[in-house]
Amino acid sequence: MNITEKTDEEILAMAKPLWADLVKYSNEGKYGEFARNFSSSLARAIDQVVAGHQFANSELARNLSEEVDSLGIIRRGEHVTVLYRQRSTKKPGEWLGRLVLGYEDGKVRIFGASIF
Repeated sequence: MNITEKTDEEILAMAKPLWADLVKYSNEGKYGEFARNFSSSLARAIDQVVAGHQFANSELARNLSEEVDSLGIIRRGEHVTVLYRQRSTKKPGEWLGRLVLGYEDGKVRIFGASIF
């Protein structure tokens, strides 16, 4: 089954713990744990040195609030993008979180993740 055929509720149920893990391990600066659900292509594409530098130097990446709101889901090809309203525990305002999910070897994997 293609992930795009899942209902919004099913997709959100899969996405919620994955996003929560990203927030937790970003705050803790644990890149290995942060990347554990990445697809193989995403894991190869991200430079661990650059990612480690971001964790060490980004106030936002180290102070994400666990309180998020899902804003919607976009389906395209073999992937879905879940959009979140993300907040910080230290910086005022809101950011747009993006989580791209799909299947790899029968498991749901993260094909992209960012905060704008």
